[in-house]
Amino acid sequence: MSLRLVTVFGGSGFLGRQIVQDLATRGVRVRVAVRDPHKAAFLKPLGDLGQIAPLKVHVGDDASVARAVEGADAVINLIGILYETPRRTFQAMHVDAPDRIARLSKAAGARRFVHVSALGADESSKAVYAQTKAKGEAAVRAHFPEASILRPSVVFGPHDNFFNMFGSMTRLLPALPYYVNDAFRTVRNDQGRKGVDLKGSGGPRFQPVYVGDVSEAVMRCLTEDAHQGKTFDLGGPRAYSMREIMDLVVEQCERHTKVVPVPFWVARIQAKVLQFMPKPLITPDQVRLLETDNVVTGERPGLEALGIEPTAAEAILPTYMHRFRPHHRNVVMRPS
Repeated sequence: MSLRLVTVFGGSGFLGRQIVQDLATRGVRVRVAVRDPHKAAFLKPLGDLGQIAPLKVHVGDDASVARAVEGADAVINLIGILYETPRRTFQAMHVDAPDRIARLSKAAGARRFVHVSALGADESSKAVYAQTKAKGEAAVRAHFPEASILRPSVVFGPHDNFFNMFGSMTRLLPALPYYVNDAFRTVRNDQGRKGVDLKGSGGPRFQPVYVGDVSEAVMRCLTEDAHQGKTFDLGGPRAYSMREIMDLVVEQCERHTKVVPVPFWVARIQAKVLQFMPKPLITPDQVRLLETDNVVTGERPGLEALGIEPTAAEAILPTYMHRFRPHHRNVVMRPS
């Protein structure tokens, strides 16, 4: 399918930036539906003059959303939040917004709809984040049955808020935590002697997926008929425990930061306090989310079904994590 105009909701975010650039590279005109077009102006140089147009849109208003999708061949919804504020709740952003966008996109005659949800979306989850992500998927399906739904694990890349956040923490903290339920317990070794397991199993597991792979998945769902009406679980080639993620960060940053276990009950206490920060490091709902592994189960098709070979984190992290290394590690000595 050829595309002339695509509307991208949430296109100024980390994943959105990559998708907008990839669409522009393919010669598509891109309408970027955002809250503040001025803050999204950095997207314009990613395409030719006039090819990328940020548009102020209020996703809670039918008329505003209808203007954004008018004349679009395809619509992509990337809207998502990790924590709630009084004006931006999980219900509003993860359920009501995709419901409205899908309904009005179908009414406007869009031929393709791609909705980016999250791996682990489940209405029976203890975390409201995962519950509302699942409800948002159902709302999209109700209005746009042939929509493609992508459920990525943690997305990483040069502008991510995952590895970069932990990398910045290595500059400030002597240790990086990983949350566990099974550390600090009495165990017996092969000889039957008692000891204390200080590390546990390593905490929750993640399967980080490269931002370029997720964007390519979106492109293929937009252009290939075979992927319509399907839901895809997107993960990288390897699953890591939280401890392994922290070890990888320390290795890439070339620092002597310790990686230490923290019981989940401590995380819950921390979250009750930190949730009141302007940009919370962790919230009670995120702690509940962390108690479940975020990995591909194989129950749904993944990147391979889209013809995409997953990119390993180890191949990409050195291209941007070097910024967190001690300054002397980046100095190149030249002979006089």
